[in-house]
Amino acid sequence: MAQIDDIQDQDDFMEDPQETMSERFRITVDAGQDLERIDKFLDNHIPGISRNKIQEAAKAGCIIVNGTPVKSNYRVHPGDEVQVLLPGEHQEFRVVPEDIPLDIVYEDDDVIVVNKKAGMVVHPAHGNLTGTLVNALAFHLGDKSQFDKNDTRPGLVHRIDKNTSGLLVVAKNEQAKVHLSQQFFHHTVNRRYHALVWGDLEEPTGTIVGNISRSPKDRMVMCVNPPDSGIGKPAITHYKVLERFGYVTLVECKLETGRTHQIRVHFMSKNHPLFNDDIYGGSKILRGTTFSKYKRFIENCFTIMPRHALHAKTLEFVHPRTGKLMSFDSEIAPDMQEVINKWRVYSAAGRTWIEDGEGE
Repeated sequence: MAQIDDIQDQDDFMEDPQETMSERFRITVDAGQDLERIDKFLDNHIPGISRNKIQEAAKAGCIIVNGTPVKSNYRVHPGDEVQVLLPGEHQEFRVVPEDIPLDIVYEDDDVIVVNKKAGMVVHPAHGNLTGTLVNALAFHLGDKSQFDKNDTRPGLVHRIDKNTSGLLVVAKNEQAKVHLSQQFFHHTVNRRYHALVWGDLEEPTGTIVGNISRSPKDRMVMCVNPPDSGIGKPAITHYKVLERFGYVTLVECKLETGRTHQIRVHFMSKNHPLFNDDIYGGSKILRGTTFSKYKRFIENCFTIMPRHALHAKTLEFVHPRTGKLMSFDSEIAPDMQEVINKWRVYSAAGRTWIEDGEGE
């Protein structure tokens, strides 16, 4: 199974978005791969790409194997490192300032700490050019912004998923961006998340270790590989149980690394997906009874919180100018807190009030 990485996808250290205007991929050929023409190989491994477009890229010297451009008839070998640049349609990206309310936790001349609401995309991209956190920040900063107006990721040094709520730090100038980027790159930033996961975790504390890569079946989905597989990027998630509700558990997660969908895919790999995570299998009733009232209880929770149960609760970093340790904490988002409260009541009642037909 080939390892496929979208070079545009940066986890913590954001590269210059002007360098990512074309589709770019890096593929590590699996050890068991048969000899195969590279145009056919790429056609099978990059979704939505035509053989003709691959051949044009090869003619232009945009398909590179082990550091050397190759022609479309090159036959891939096990272990080959394939880099692909596929020029797409030229599109001018310009951040449009939008008057979108922001929950600003802290702001000075160098940084802004924002408590992002669930449902807000962090930065503009194809399909989400407006309504993002960056659009809101562009309006908030106005002429005070020191970044290029065409930069779709001005000041961003990390991000959280669209449907994850919680804390995010943004740099207000280039010096702060470089300093914060180095902290994220070296994993010295302290981030803690609260997550509601399916099932009753056996141990009160634990660590999940597993390399994360894109799924070969669906590039929008991540998957976990063994740490010694050589596939994907190393990822480590520490957790501790905060509350047990029988069929679900509230946990605190501390990230040692910051991979795409890390918490979500790590807990999925342990058969404890996040509650109502529609991508990683948590939007089904995975624990509990077959009683119709219990089913309605779960469906009601899903309606209250139509997203995965994950909140970036605390954030700690060194201030880029003063060197002072900055610590921030946020309240769990209201929709997630309401669902936690419902589970708390349900669990305290011994799980009989619904199962015996005494409530909704």
